[in-house]
Amino acid sequence: MQGITGFGHLAIKVKDLDRSLDFWEKRLGFPEMLRLKNDDGSTWLVYLRITDDVFLEVFPGAENDRAPGWNANGANHLCLTIDDLDATVQRIEEAGITLTSQIAMGLDGNRQAWIEDPDGNRIELMEMNPDCLQLKAIARLHAEGR
Repeated sequence: MQGITGFGHLAIKVKDLDRSLDFWEKRLGFPEMLRLKNDDGSTWLVYLRITDDVFLEVFPGAENDRAPGWNANGANHLCLTIDDLDATVQRIEEAGITLTSQIAMGLDGNRQAWIEDPDGNRIELMEMNPDCLQLKAIARLHAEGR
């Protein structure tokens, strides 16, 4: 749609803010940008930087211990694109994060591995192959003037 310039952020609700920030900030390396506070001084949300244009909003106070399962309505997973999947997986494992799915080739022609945050939110780590289906589709859309 004309006028849309990109994807800005994903917001997640978490049960334990400190545990989640340990995962997202300390283990994955997404620095805290800012916090917004409620009138009583408690944290309303924490903004983490994924890139200069993409952010993660982390809201404390989730009512459940785990995110909904794979087939539930709503967002299914977050995909992070990775330059070097092997190196990233090694760094992630060294940070104490266990893969929920080992490195494999996806149906789209990209290498992928999977992890979960402490609340069970699924995270795909994807290394895009120069010959993948997504890049072929983008080239086709550009050729069609879309």
